[in-house]
Amino acid sequence: MRWKEQLLKLKPYQPGKSIGEVKRQYGLSEIVKLASNENPFGSSEKVRNEIAGYAGKFSVYPDGYATELRTALAEYLEVKEEQIILGNGSDEIIQMIARALLSPQTRTVMAAPTFPQYKHNGIIEGCEITEIPLVDGAHDLDGMAAAIDEKTSVVWLCSPNNPTGIHITEEELTAFMARVPEDVLVVLDEAYFEYVDAEDFHDSMRLLQQYKNLIILRTFSKIYGLASFRVGYGIAHEDTIRALEPAREPFNVNTLAQAAAIAALGDQKFIEECRRENREGLQQFYDFCDHAGLKFYPSQGNFILIDFNRDGQEVFQFLLERGYIVRSGTALGFPTSIRVTVGSKEQNEGVIGIIKEFLNVDTAISK
Repeated sequence: MRWKEQLLKLKPYQPGKSIGEVKRQYGLSEIVKLASNENPFGSSEKVRNEIAGYAGKFSVYPDGYATELRTALAEYLEVKEEQIILGNGSDEIIQMIARALLSPQTRTVMAAPTFPQYKHNGIIEGCEITEIPLVDGAHDLDGMAAAIDEKTSVVWLCSPNNPTGIHITEEELTAFMARVPEDVLVVLDEAYFEYVDAEDFHDSMRLLQQYKNLIILRTFSKIYGLASFRVGYGIAHEDTIRALEPAREPFNVNTLAQAAAIAALGDQKFIEECRRENREGLQQFYDFCDHAGLKFYPSQGNFILIDFNRDGQEVFQFLLERGYIVRSGTALGFPTSIRVTVGSKEQNEGVIGIIKEFLNVDTAISK
């Protein structure tokens, strides 16, 4: 087979351990998963009612244009329907963009560390990849702007950034967009947008009116609690969406996913409650880390990156064996850290308690 050479050296996405796998491996009956930034409160009751009552024909293909969902999103966002593209998660839209714009003749620019699928898809398309290191967990936008050259076709921004949770401010993004050439697409990944409460967070929807080379990515997988349905969307100038649409697979958002997303969008009270719970949960971690002397990044997402100043894999394993699945920083570019999804108050107290056990054991060994 004449595989692309880069594929032979590229590892597939490595998901975290499943709950069932951890139960079997360590003989545990109860597992708390805080690894994938899922919503610990699930999804809106409206979603469950919609799916439970669904009586459609499963032998019929989905609406390939996702008309009702597209209309609902356009009304909610106050944009034209032609400014929206739907994906099987925002991951698929990242793949569409890479397929449409990246090649061995082009370059792409991104922060590092950040969401790994930007680089992953760039490697598959064989383009040159320029990574600009984060500064204190934040995008170095000056460095990224300076890295753009005549070969650059896509720049990736993640705000709040995964895995640090640091956001790009309004002032920073406005200044950055002014420096980007009109023929370079800026992808602004806002997967955690609904969790943000920073007063200086960027108004990307406003910038859409000014820049045709900006596309915003959002998802129903995080605060909306629909990760298993895989629904993401992009918002951009209609010319950008029109050019990108041919790269979208037909019928890429299934019928139940479309129905679930419409129901979820219609319950903003649930979203507000989850946002409030998340801020309270983050404060639990902040207070603990301050007391324990652990460094962390203040987060605008539903996760926190905690630095233990030692191999993060050891911390990960200690928690895993005691029924808490988190994300080791080793795979995220922060080898001395772990990333923990903010859970319910009780889940947060539980994982913090186990971390305290680890710190006590570690202190005893050091002595």
